[in-house]
Amino acid sequence: MKAVRVHEYDTVPTLDDVPVPAVRDPHDVVVKVRGAGVCRTDLHIIEGQWKGKSGVRLPYTIGHENAGTVTEIGSAVTNVKVGDSVILHPLATCGLCLSCRNGDDVHCTHSDFPGIDADGGMAEYLRTSARSVVTLDPGLEPADVAALADAGLTAYHAARKAAEILRPGHTVAVIGAGGLGHIGVQVLESLTAARIVVVDQSPEALELAKQIGADVTVIADGNEAREVLGLTGGNGAEVVLDFVGEGTAIAAGVAMLRRAGSYFVIGYGGNLDVPTIDIISSEINFIGNLVGTYNDLVELMALAAEGKVRLHTVKYRFSNFRQALDDLHHGRVRGRAVLVPDDEFDGQRGTLDSAPRA
Repeated sequence: MKAVRVHEYDTVPTLDDVPVPAVRDPHDVVVKVRGAGVCRTDLHIIEGQWKGKSGVRLPYTIGHENAGTVTEIGSAVTNVKVGDSVILHPLATCGLCLSCRNGDDVHCTHSDFPGIDADGGMAEYLRTSARSVVTLDPGLEPADVAALADAGLTAYHAARKAAEILRPGHTVAVIGAGGLGHIGVQVLESLTAARIVVVDQSPEALELAKQIGADVTVIADGNEAREVLGLTGGNGAEVVLDFVGEGTAIAAGVAMLRRAGSYFVIGYGGNLDVPTIDIISSEINFIGNLVGTYNDLVELMALAAEGKVRLHTVKYRFSNFRQALDDLHHGRVRGRAVLVPDDEFDGQRGTLDSAPRA
């Protein structure tokens, strides 16, 4: 089969011929990949940013946002059958450690992370675990929701945690309305009655945010913190969700947070540089967010099936993966890029929404 493989860091991946994966363990599931998301993390992997964390041996196959059709199952698999359409949780977890038993399987101590520390899904087939597959609603197509497996899951995980502390009358500021942020806005709109203020540098992204649930939009021009403070009577937002995590976004985000507020870090690339006395005196909280749990993905798929979360995607032929990576690198992708098998590609590269078919 064909697979997108990284041979050297800071070098464009190649399309290689590799063996088709087969069931090895009783709980294995083999999936024909019909949608593989192209994520900014893939760019960071290629650049070598994950080299020290993943410990992966080169060459290997990237791709951690995957959906498709089950083609083979192990002898102990009972939750899916051959022919089922599924989306894959990014982690293949053990089910036995304390984190898994607590439902916090994203922190499994014996997991594989296909596309990060093991062969991923930018390939024709992918082997994963029965614990990772979520059956899709008949109204959802794998290629239309594949990027929800990581980008959507990460956004949902953070927004759901934020929704637990947001109350009617509160304000939540969302920094960044791009590939992850536009999903987070929709999740917040579905889960909370708080006022949603979206901050972004792009007028187009802010226009999209208005269409999908933002109550107020603010252009990020250096005055965004002042504007959010003005919207909240000088107090600041109870919650800030930072989907950017670099550049000036961090300082602006902290400045627009109220006393005892919570700052959710989702985007990464920069550094938090906050005097500890400011954290103590204002009693503010900084909360990291890593992907999401299996249950988070199940809940997100329920919202997608109900049409409450729509993923804006641009499709590319699988063989045209280099163009997808280049477009993402240069900021030409609105929403999320998804690779589709060449024989299923319909020639349309426009923006699509994932929602149940009529």
